[in-house]
Amino acid sequence: MESKKVIQVEEKVPLKLMIPLSLQHMFAMFGASVLVPIIFNINPSVVLLMNGIGTLLFILITKGKAPAYLGSSFAFLAPAGLVISKWGYQDALGGFIVVGLALCFIALIIYKFGVNWIDIVLPPAAMGPVVALIGLELASSAANTAGLLDAEINPKNVIVFLVTLAFAVFGNVLFRKFFAIIPILIAIVAGYITALFTNLITVDTVVEALKTDFFVVPNFQAPRFNLEAIIMILPVVLVVASEHIGHQLVTSKIVERDLIKDPGLHRSMFADGLSTALSGLVGAVPTTTYGENIGVMAMTKVYSVRVIGGAAVLSIIASVVGPIAAIIQTIPNPVIGGISFLLYGMIGASGIRVLVDEQVDYGRNRNLILSSVVFVTGLSGVALKIGQVELKGMILACIVGMVLSLLLFIFDKLKITNDLES
Repeated sequence: MESKKVIQVEEKVPLKLMIPLSLQHMFAMFGASVLVPIIFNINPSVVLLMNGIGTLLFILITKGKAPAYLGSSFAFLAPAGLVISKWGYQDALGGFIVVGLALCFIALIIYKFGVNWIDIVLPPAAMGPVVALIGLELASSAANTAGLLDAEINPKNVIVFLVTLAFAVFGNVLFRKFFAIIPILIAIVAGYITALFTNLITVDTVVEALKTDFFVVPNFQAPRFNLEAIIMILPVVLVVASEHIGHQLVTSKIVERDLIKDPGLHRSMFADGLSTALSGLVGAVPTTTYGENIGVMAMTKVYSVRVIGGAAVLSIIASVVGPIAAIIQTIPNPVIGGISFLLYGMIGASGIRVLVDEQVDYGRNRNLILSSVVFVTGLSGVALKIGQVELKGMILACIVGMVLSLLLFIFDKLKITNDLES
């Protein structure tokens, strides 16, 4: 551990390491994953349960070769919110199931026709910026969570945020041996203690959380299939599919394995779709691979799927053991913001790494144009609406990059471009 040894995807991890490493992943996803059911006004316990089950299914279907944690998807917020206000949450569940099944269908198409098309529609000059945008477009979200964008900034928020971020940043380069692989967990603990000292949270709050009923029964709900509601939610499949491809690309770069080919994009996308469909079937929210957990892997160099599986088990336990979930929910936003601030930045840096590793030649006009258009599309704030679904940020940039790359490929085949490589 002295030089921060890489723990690879298939490696076993001793129990004494497994628990803190898994806790680290669970804390990283918890804030965002619980926020979605809160917005939908449902009990988070069923969501934590299905996040854990979905992650374990993902690991099983991808043959333990693709480390990814499945948390609550934000892509459905706008259309699902409209459906809920018009008909109710159960009608939204029907839409979630159909989107999940649509993802499974896309996975079957990929299985049939392969993934070579990805190299054509997402060459490195486009892929690098798309990967970078996964983290960069979330930067304001991290700052907002920390309370740094409020009209009146609370000094307590700033102090807790800075302590958390400082432990995460300096711990990552100064901690040694065992502590070198759990800087996120240490930063969360340090931030939490600081929040207690600054009275951002009180001891009474912690005591009340511990008094929560020990066993909590998740609030299951049955879906209703409303054709109009399904049509409103279905376009989200474009967003989720693009997001999934982006996450698999950045994870591949981090673990230095081509996850698109082995275990295969068809397996990971099928697992993602199946998890979403099953979640909708019992009353939870759709799931997606989580950028926060990708960031944890990039920082700690711990890629073991056993650790991810451990986090999934902890999520399931938290869904039925009330005090655990209650205590985690007392973690102040500035702590979550401080962690996210660094994790999202590391995802952004992974995109730059793609450009460096692939030795993208910016002497060629096409590469300069591709990167420029993708970055500006993703960061400009422009949006494209398809029904109730809004495409913007990384998703829109990914689609624009794919279309532009495909056109350049066609122009090359027609031999009408002026920078053909000999």
